[in-house]
Amino acid sequence: MAPPVQSQRLPPPSQPSGKGEVGELKTQLRQLAGSRAAGAEDLKRELYKKVISYMTVGIDVSSLFSEMVMCSATSDIVLKKMCYLYVGNYAKVHPDLALLTINFLQKDCQDEDPMIRGLALRSLCSLRVKNLVEYLVGPLRTGLQDSNSYVRTVAAIGALKLYHISPSTCIDSDFPVALKALMMHDPDAKVVASCLSSLQEILTLEGNASEEASKERELLLSKPVIYFLLNRIREFSEWAQCLVLDLVSKYVPSENSEIFDIMNLLEDRLQHANSAVVLATINVFLHLTISMADVHQQVYERIKAPLLTLVGSGSSEQSYAVLSHLHLLVMRAPILFSSDYKHFYCRYSDPSYVKKLKLEMLTAVANESNTYEIVTELSEYAANVDVLIARESIRAVGKIALQQYDVNAIVDRLLQFLEMEKDYVTAETLVLVKDLLRKYPQWSQDCIAVVGNVSSKNVEEPKAKAALVWMLGEYSQDMLDAPYILESLIDSWDEEDSAEVRLHLLTAVTKCFFKRPPETQKALGAALAAGLADAHQDVHDRALFYYRLLQHDVSVAERVINPPKQAVSVFADTQSSEVKDRIFDEFNSLSVIYQEPSYMFIDKEHRGPFEFSEDIGALTTGASPDNSVLPSQRVEASDNDLLLSASEKEENRGIAANGSLAYSAPDYNGSSTALVSHSPSPTANTSAASGPPSTASISQPSIEIDDLLGLGPVTTPTPIPALKLNSKTVLDPATFQRKWGQLPIALTQDCSLTAQGVASLTSPQVLLRHMQGHLIQCIASGGQPPNFKFFFFAQKSEAPSGAGFFLVECLVNTSSSKAHVKVKADEASLSQDFAALFQSALLKFGVS
Repeated sequence: MAPPVQSQRLPPPSQPSGKGEVGELKTQLRQLAGSRAAGAEDLKRELYKKVISYMTVGIDVSSLFSEMVMCSATSDIVLKKMCYLYVGNYAKVHPDLALLTINFLQKDCQDEDPMIRGLALRSLCSLRVKNLVEYLVGPLRTGLQDSNSYVRTVAAIGALKLYHISPSTCIDSDFPVALKALMMHDPDAKVVASCLSSLQEILTLEGNASEEASKERELLLSKPVIYFLLNRIREFSEWAQCLVLDLVSKYVPSENSEIFDIMNLLEDRLQHANSAVVLATINVFLHLTISMADVHQQVYERIKAPLLTLVGSGSSEQSYAVLSHLHLLVMRAPILFSSDYKHFYCRYSDPSYVKKLKLEMLTAVANESNTYEIVTELSEYAANVDVLIARESIRAVGKIALQQYDVNAIVDRLLQFLEMEKDYVTAETLVLVKDLLRKYPQWSQDCIAVVGNVSSKNVEEPKAKAALVWMLGEYSQDMLDAPYILESLIDSWDEEDSAEVRLHLLTAVTKCFFKRPPETQKALGAALAAGLADAHQDVHDRALFYYRLLQHDVSVAERVINPPKQAVSVFADTQSSEVKDRIFDEFNSLSVIYQEPSYMFIDKEHRGPFEFSEDIGALTTGASPDNSVLPSQRVEASDNDLLLSASEKEENRGIAANGSLAYSAPDYNGSSTALVSHSPSPTANTSAASGPPSTASISQPSIEIDDLLGLGPVTTPTPIPALKLNSKTVLDPATFQRKWGQLPIALTQDCSLTAQGVASLTSPQVLLRHMQGHLIQCIASGGQPPNFKFFFFAQKSEAPSGAGFFLVECLVNTSSSKAHVKVKADEASLSQDFAALFQSALLKFGVS
């Protein structure tokens, strides 16, 4: 008979299987606590190693605390280190046990061995137990006066740890004064650097509340302190040198001679092997000379060689950091780096992020003297196997063309890209050719001759297709097949997902109609009909605007839609000069790497609205109960709400609840359809069916323009199909969180709850069950009266897997009977329809 199968695997021998092994360790440690037998120290080491290994893998061995402390009475420094590590790990979790360590740590702080004194003092300051701060003051004060530099270094850092545990104790014990005195007189450079680091942080934190500390912080920037540190800078470690240089960059010299003295003193730091020291030195040079234009330019010349050397040496990460700072300098003085453009050529071994930054550098340094060589190099990258780099190189060529006067060779290069027959190359090139034609209309003949050979069927990317459609409309008189290409695109209107392309298509076909009416008449009628029936509000509004304009006067419509255009002289920069100056002021910081001022990623109010990952922990997943209390949420009115009166807001809410304002589309196949607004009153529909619409909707269309476009007379409206939701939608929390972080907010609105709904909302589960009945599922919920928070999701019916989702954040306040709703959607064009469904479901809560 076969033996029975074991239900559980045995644990590995290196880990305890239960309390038995921990208990065995406890017994063995207790036996060795006072033993002086030969080999006892070796046994202690093995037991200590086992305890530390268990602690490292997350096993609770806090029950051995007293035994570990008893066994620490030894002169073996290895045992001491392991014991200090154990104590530091469990002291904050078990503050009552930490008291047991005070006696032996204080005793070790007086040991003859300076290494043990330093380790004991460091462990004592790392207990992080507020009730034990009174035991830290004495050993710290003694440590600052210790004869060994290691102990003094530990004590200087320990003073900062004491400040974080109890600021009042640190200040009342005059540790800042002691640190400053030690910094100015200690012969060891490590002690000086540690004192400076601790003193800066203490005075910075304390200076916000204390005027005296603020004055002391200013004294750190006095001439005697700065000169004392500069004269000893060669003795400091690389980290300490960066600390000193950062302080010097904030110093304001009283006269120009001081500036030159400091720069001469730091000249050799530019040849340092460490990139952080070099960048910190450059930061000092730039900030000291910012008000001296001539000297500032000379500084650029001086720092160019060290920076270019650092770019070519070291790791890719270091190259990227240095290149980011170099890019900032190039943007301020491109002419100084124009002769060194070959340093920014991409190497095959460079990672993509370094190559991308080098392409930006090449774009920035391009001028009339080096444009040909740079464009030739960039053209080689267009055939790169890395699609991202190929795209970026084409964009770089386009940017250079837009900032140069002589673009003959560049235009030829761009047009050659269209012959490469690669989809992504064609897409990027079409976008750039469009911008070139906006700035250089004189090149239209050459460009259109090549663009005309590009098949619209081979262009899939929305931006590229929109650019091609723009050129078809703008230069339709020079492109023989323009009306027919536009007509084929209109025939596939329903298959086009991008609203941007549909908007360009409306404008292009209208422009083509003004230039070649007979060939475009049918296409224009079809485009207007499709646009008026479009669910996207912008497309619908533009089609309606063009339709009414054509009804009013065709000549006026041509002056509005297709006026004579002037060439674009300058394309707008994405960053203002103020932002760039702010980044320059924060040279040698993450601001340069992120290309944003520090407040954009440090201050909470600039991190964006709500971050799902931060708040999801306070909510429950699915329908499980939760008793956590959410703070009241501050609901801000949108800009649109602020512009509306109370009556208009109520009217808008009514429209949103009953279905958004929509217009029926004229049928370009010959059947007659109406162009009137839906109205809640039945009389309005009756009048629309029997005669022309009232003045509240639109004016009577002219028979001539309707006949010209094949739209037919006005009759009853055709309703837009209602949005249907999937009854079996499933979405896991991780996917919800990822989508929430990626998708923009498509719609924000305030909804009202009925009195019955407010009375029914006693817990989150009541509302989420109601919404499930309307095919809207809840992924997380929480709160209690009067504030509740929900995250809902739904999916469009018959949508492919992973698509067609609507995500909702809903903040309900029962005291005001309001719900603040944010909607994010895979298809933003349907967000308004979904919001109407969501609000309708809320209004039925407690009623049905």
